[in-house]
Amino acid sequence: MSKVYARRASLAAGSAAALLCTFVLGGGTAEAAPPTPPSAATARTYLADIKEQAEGSQDGYSRDKFPHWSDQGDNCNTREVVLKRDGENVETDGSCAATSGSWTSPYDGATWTQTSDVDIDHVVPLSEAWKSGAADWTTARREQLANDLTHSQLLAVTDNVNQSKGDQDPAEWLPPKTTYHCEYARMWVWVKHEYGMTADSAEKAALKKILDGC
Repeated sequence: MSKVYARRASLAAGSAAALLCTFVLGGGTAEAAPPTPPSAATARTYLADIKEQAEGSQDGYSRDKFPHWSDQGDNCNTREVVLKRDGENVETDGSCAATSGSWTSPYDGATWTQTSDVDIDHVVPLSEAWKSGAADWTTARREQLANDLTHSQLLAVTDNVNQSKGDQDPAEWLPPKTTYHCEYARMWVWVKHEYGMTADSAEKAALKKILDGC
């Protein structure tokens, strides 16, 4: 593990711990929102820094190689922390499972009151990450991406909208809510830049078009 990565992992762990105190130990109303991505101008700079490269092979990919919904302490896993963070008036039981609350999906603007209607989306899908460099990462680094509470990688969204996205990049899929495209592009670029992932030519062109219009 490089010194830079070790420092980033340490910072991420510290931030996640701070978030957990806010979300789990706080009251029923959401105490925070997902991390705010960089401005469009900064995202454009980040996008230029991202190496343009054709997607790698899907061979060897498995979600199990990205350990997700890791333990965040106090009986809570990452999914439960995000549900608490992104919801309103969320109440949880002793095992940290959400028993009530409401969630408004930024992808389509729909509001739900049952967690069964909500997925936690990896903004940069794990399969996409695998093909963009993560195939060569350590398991620990892949776990960090899959549970990242510090960057804009995890969002509570409408389940069937998330399923329609699958592992597609912004050249192939964008949220139905067009007014969210700018923020989505900023989030995507932030995560890919932070983790040193690559992007193919169509993906970069689509992101540049969105960011230029922000």
